[in-house]
Amino acid sequence: MNTKRIVITGGPGTGKSSIINDLIQRGFTCLEEISRDIILEAQKQGIDQLFLTDPLLFSEQLLEGRKQQYTEASLLNTEPVFFDRGVPDVVAYMDFKGEGYPQHFMDACRDCQYDYVFILKPWQDIYTSDNERYEDFGQAMQIHEHLLNTYQKYDYKLLDVPFETVENRTNYILKTLNLL
Repeated sequence: MNTKRIVITGGPGTGKSSIINDLIQRGFTCLEEISRDIILEAQKQGIDQLFLTDPLLFSEQLLEGRKQQYTEASLLNTEPVFFDRGVPDVVAYMDFKGEGYPQHFMDACRDCQYDYVFILKPWQDIYTSDNERYEDFGQAMQIHEHLLNTYQKYDYKLLDVPFETVENRTNYILKTLNLL
């Protein structure tokens, strides 16, 4: 089976995880965001924000995790598989931070190709900060631009998810994929 890989992406606080949770509730296979796990593990070791302290180390760990998720999708034997962020998100965040990164980051973006990428725009009405999300809304807007640029650089046609309820946003994605 050639598993369809579908990315749900967007800046912080755009509602990605809510859509992923709705998809899970509906019985779809989803690979959840892993950056929070990396952040929480670093905090256990006394590093408050690993991305701010050592962006390259954080991004290397994130890249490896996202590549593993990409590979794991073909082993799941389910159709389709949804991802809470994709490999190109790592590059977009490094560009946002203004940090350099090795060639293998770009190679991973070319090697891990997704079938569909849905992007959520920053939505001030639902934006909140929390323990793992340090960005303000202005930074969320900048990150959105970096996500657009990075995915377009790797020839993705981005599908905009409208501002709506979680249920309607999920329905939009499923209708677009002819799954509803």
